[in-house]
Amino acid sequence: MAGGKLTPRQKMINLMYLVFIAMLALNMSKEVLSAFGILNNKIEDSNSITDNRNETSFLQLAQKASDQPGQYGDKKIKVDKIRALSKEFSDYIEGIKTEITKEFPKDKEGNYPFEQMDKSDAIDNMFYIGDKESPKGKDFVAKIQGFAGQIKAIGGSSIADSEMKKIEKRFATEKVYSQKAGAKLDWLEYNYHHFPLIATVTKLTQLQADIKATESDIMSGMFQSDLVAAASLTAYQPIVVMDKSVFFQGEAVTGKIILGKFDPSLKAKSVIVNGSSVQAQAGQAKFSFGAGGIGEHPIGGSFNFDENGKVVSLPIKDKYVVVARPKSATISADKMNVVYRGVVNPMTISFAGVTADKVTASAPGLSSAGGGKYNMSPGAGTEAVINVTGTLPDGSKVSDKKTFRIKGIPGPTGTIRGEMGVVKGPKSSLEISTIGAKLVDFDFEVGLDVVGFNLKVTGQPTVVVSGNKLNAQCKSVLSKAGRGDQVTISEIKTKLVGAGSYLLPRTAPVIYEIQ
Repeated sequence: MAGGKLTPRQKMINLMYLVFIAMLALNMSKEVLSAFGILNNKIEDSNSITDNRNETSFLQLAQKASDQPGQYGDKKIKVDKIRALSKEFSDYIEGIKTEITKEFPKDKEGNYPFEQMDKSDAIDNMFYIGDKESPKGKDFVAKIQGFAGQIKAIGGSSIADSEMKKIEKRFATEKVYSQKAGAKLDWLEYNYHHFPLIATVTKLTQLQADIKATESDIMSGMFQSDLVAAASLTAYQPIVVMDKSVFFQGEAVTGKIILGKFDPSLKAKSVIVNGSSVQAQAGQAKFSFGAGGIGEHPIGGSFNFDENGKVVSLPIKDKYVVVARPKSATISADKMNVVYRGVVNPMTISFAGVTADKVTASAPGLSSAGGGKYNMSPGAGTEAVINVTGTLPDGSKVSDKKTFRIKGIPGPTGTIRGEMGVVKGPKSSLEISTIGAKLVDFDFEVGLDVVGFNLKVTGQPTVVVSGNKLNAQCKSVLSKAGRGDQVTISEIKTKLVGAGSYLLPRTAPVIYEIQ
């Protein structure tokens, strides 16, 4: 087909050859267009199957969330949001497909006229203005770019890092190198600019498939994480189950060790122990009942759960032992490990396994308040010995004793209008103030009365006062004090309210600075 003069016959042959090549090219183009159309139909069919599978998975998750809201409730909330986000995105893409194919309606079998959809004008006019991206094109890319981030914000730690990376890669919109252009092209241009319409529709359908696959992967991943956590040995812990709960000295300790798991998110529908219903809590159920007589007793019942609309019962079977003959008493001071002279010290005294009415205790200053409670008011000396006797069911007695140290109440600190240390104010305020005392960091609530004190103003004679208020002589001396002068309240005499003549140790002074 080189240049030069050609005969009419040769020109005709060449023309026919060109027509033949054009026809081949046209046929190949139609085959390619049809292939895109067939692929689009297959992806749409696959999307329908994925939708049904996702709906089934979601219904399973919803049922589990209803059965065990503590374990699955939060995941269902997240999946609800992700499904709504996915539907919104998929509907947006379906809207684009509807707009660009409005001139190519599907036939009765649901097929586009594939071979007629060889132009790119519809999508080019939507996504581009000239050679620049249109607002719709930019919005399309922005929605793809933001989808993975929105998924991550909703799912959080419920989506594994590896799964999140796969989703981010699936919806990546970085520039792509084009061999034809010899340079990197924008993602939108590389994938959608100047492509046949049926190819664009197929790509959009594939994008919808990616959205549905993401939704499916997230739900499967959430279930898988639960299965992995449940199967992992780190979810279990060794539990020692004794053949009985009490052993006597000289006996062989027997039992078994089993692997068990505590799941704080799992809550039973009901729990029955020894014929009585007990309250089900997260991952457990606490029970309480009378121990009964001496000997071995069974514990039976069931843990009942809702699972797939049915009640599943797990049997409870164990035993415990009630024993007698305790060897030591339990004696404790409710406030501290010493007793204080001058105050009533509350105490609890008991014998393990012996009721309070069968326990007696004695010591100087000790009196019973009933129900195992006692009051201790120690007298002179440095120690108090408490003797305890318990009467067992068979009439035999056991006894024990314990020694407590006796300490005096620490010295209080003086106060002016309830303030300690250096108190500041005008003379008029001091004249009407009450001199008091406080016990700092003392565990008992006690009342203190000030019955006397000394008042000293710099350069003036000391005034000795009876009671807790400034007298006329104090006010006379105070009238000669000026601003900045300090008034010292010392030798404060303090006694306990209701303690008769019991006087406390020396009370720390308090200073008043005149303003």
